[in-house]
Amino acid sequence: MLGNLLFYAGLLVSFSIGLVYFRDLGDISQMVIKTKRESTVRFMKHEYKLVGTGLSATLAMIVGYVLGGGVGWLFWVALVLTVFFFAFTWVWVHVGLRNQKDKAQYYPIDVARDYINPSASVMVVVNNGHARAHSDAQMMRPHLAGNEQGLGGEDVIMTYCAMANLGVGYTPSIDGQKLNLEVLAQHGNNLILRDNNTGEAIQHIYGFKDKDADSSAEGVTCPLRPALAMKPWPTFRMSFRAFQKAYPEGEVFINMPPKNIALRLFDMVMGIVFGWGIERQHHEAAPVMDNMTHSDDRLPNKTYVWGVTVGNDAVCWTDDFVIENDNLVNATVGGRDVVVSYDPKFESLGVWYNDSGKPVATCDFWGNSDQGQLTRVESLRAGLFWHVWVEFFPTTDINRAGKATQEEVA
Repeated sequence: MLGNLLFYAGLLVSFSIGLVYFRDLGDISQMVIKTKRESTVRFMKHEYKLVGTGLSATLAMIVGYVLGGGVGWLFWVALVLTVFFFAFTWVWVHVGLRNQKDKAQYYPIDVARDYINPSASVMVVVNNGHARAHSDAQMMRPHLAGNEQGLGGEDVIMTYCAMANLGVGYTPSIDGQKLNLEVLAQHGNNLILRDNNTGEAIQHIYGFKDKDADSSAEGVTCPLRPALAMKPWPTFRMSFRAFQKAYPEGEVFINMPPKNIALRLFDMVMGIVFGWGIERQHHEAAPVMDNMTHSDDRLPNKTYVWGVTVGNDAVCWTDDFVIENDNLVNATVGGRDVVVSYDPKFESLGVWYNDSGKPVATCDFWGNSDQGQLTRVESLRAGLFWHVWVEFFPTTDINRAGKATQEEVA
């Protein structure tokens, strides 16, 4: 009697928790299983409690079987599947996606040339003349890169989501409190980070904790107050060859293979799996992991867009639109004038604040314009997929030029 009770109760609890763990945080499971964001976030927040409960239940099932409960074939099938659900998911998340938020290695350009193609796109963040470049291929799996030296005297890490093709430089603190960030899942084809100090979820594209979202805001999702969001740093894209010209003393992130042979082989397999999925993401119209809640056919899904948010206004531009307009577009976003400019020499599209009160006729890569020195818009999300941008900013305008109308802002 006791054996059967322990066996079947343990089997039910352990198998159920293991299956949900695999579904919500197993990542590749979302290629075939559509899960709700609330479920993913719930498991993230209580991961260790739920995993501990599940493993305890697995032990109870084993004890029950030893005491004569259950049947042999069911025990072995359940044990193998449960171990797979827990082991695969935990290893995938905590080993396969291990980040380098405080131990990333940056190298001079002459070293980086051996690892990055000259025409490859790199995500760049600059502070006090200190420039760092991060290629998509090198950032694909660590997702987070930074170190104790910081960037020009500031604590800045590059955060990257391969599914969204989005890199954003953030200061990893909120309201004066340092965050302990870890990548655990994705939803809407964008990373969900967890602050391990509090267990709270942070949507990568937003940069603030779910609990701090202002539910009364109209239009753009925003925090209750600015201090409740990580500080974004202007992050822009350019080719690696252009980075070398613009910042000859710049640093480049390289994800060097680990010295441990077993870990190196493991990383090789993970890289192949990631590469296969991300290649499909770039070349197929449908999202590889279709856990989207919104769709918009104003642009093809995989169009690269450059999006900014100012207040409750969200606008994005395509590079071809800017180039067709002689490489420069004046617009107004959230009541502020901005300039969107493409510099062919440095192969980079940037968005700049224009507080001069007059339209800008010329603007180069450095923000030098006919109306004076301009400042980069810190909220720029550079070159991400349209279907991801519109998932999180569904009220977005596209390719805005000139003054915004009240209807466009609303």
